[in-house]
This record gives sequence, C-alpha cells and structure tokens, in this order.
Amino acid sequence: MPEPFPFSSADDLAQLDVCTLPLGSLCKKHNPNPYPNDFQQLVRDLNKILGPSSGIDSSDIDVNDLMKAMSDYTSTETDWKEYALADYSRHYTRNFVDHGNGKSNLLILVWSPGKGSLVHDHAGAHCIMKILKGTLRETQYEMPAVSGEPLSVRKTSVYNNDEVTYISDDIGLHKIENESKDQLAVSLHLYTPPYAEKNGCYCFDEQTGKKTKVEMCNYYSVYGKLKPSKVRSC
Repeated sequence: MPEPFPFSSADDLAQLDVCTLPLGSLCKKHNPNPYPNDFQQLVRDLNKILGPSSGIDSSDIDVNDLMKAMSDYTSTETDWKEYALADYSRHYTRNFVDHGNGKSNLLILVWSPGKGSLVHDHAGAHCIMKILKGTLRETQYEMPAVSGEPLSVRKTSVYNNDEVTYISDDIGLHKIENESKDQLAVSLHLYTPPYAEKNGCYCFDEQTGKKTKVEMCNYYSVYGKLKPSKVRSC
C-alpha cells in the first residue's frame, strides 16, 4: 500500500531545504529528485502554499495559487492509482490522501459509471477539484433562501481530464456526475479548512430544497488502505 506522505508538519517541510537527516534520507540534500512522482510533488506544493499555520482564509493565501498548482500537474495514472480505490456498488468512493498542514484535506474520488453525488454544500469550506481521469459534469445551484421550493440551477459545466474548478458556499451548492455509461472517472479534491470532516455537511433535495445533515468523516480508504464505512455521505 502507498505510505503516508512523510512531510506533513512545519518541521518536516523545513527539512526539504535544510536537511539534518542521515545520508540516504528522502531529502533534497541527499537526493536531487526525492519525490517518487509528480503527484506527490503536487501534494507538497499545496502544503507549501498553505504554509505551516495558514489556511485558505488567511490574507497570505490566494486560492488562485492553489488552483495553478493543481493545473500545472499533468495527470498520470501511475502516479496516483494506488490511492484511487473504486467500488462499483457505490456511486463514488472517497479516498484520503493527505491532511496537509492540518487545515486541509486532500481526497481522490472515484466515480462509478452513470453515478454521481447528491446536491450538497461544503460546510463553509473551499473546494478545488481537478479531473485526474475521464469527464465529470457539475451542476451548480443557488443557495436556497427558503425551504419548500425547487432549487434554482446557476449553471452546468463539463470538466475533462486535467481541468480544475473551484466552489465555496459563497458561490452556491453543487452536484457532480459521471455521465459515462462504462468508464470510471477520477477527481482530486482539496478541502480547506476541513470543516465537513469535522462537522458534516448538508445534502439538499432538488425538488423541495429540504436539507439533511450528513456525516463526512468516513473514507473508503486512507493512504490506500480500505477502511470500514458505517455512515452515509453525499
């Protein structure tokens, strides 16, 4: 199974530039190319942008910098396939990759053919999504002012391999769908801060606008290892 990313804390990140580790350690001083692949380099780039104590809401963080880092990475399936566990009996799987600086979660979602999510919010967090494989359709909705009325569609977009998009509750709600009849789709999601993991989020009925609280602390896998799931997600 893939190992957890070794550099997670501020001290660990500092070791990338000033190394005190023994000869042969995974560091720039002892190895000019310490990262196994470009995907793991992307993970570290995202962590550097977020910083050891900053979150995306901090004045020194620009969401465009995070989106650029994700856009600059060209998806290669061999880079991330060990984290992308699929289950055709589910609409999609949520596979945990990295916790960043403690103020973000990085997940790989694998979407079964013809399946998708419910309409949902992001619990006050920011979400950046990159398509790693296939095509996904996003439908955005206005945040409902009152319950009991159908949700109002803002726009619908189709994202292909390597495209990146962003949403927050300030923009509205959304749902994601894999419209392919026979192909999986895979996407990378950065959530910051990780409010949904801690507090859950709300799913919305498209016809009535009624919202239902859903726990989001469940993962299909963590660092490539299957985890038991006992609660529903969006």
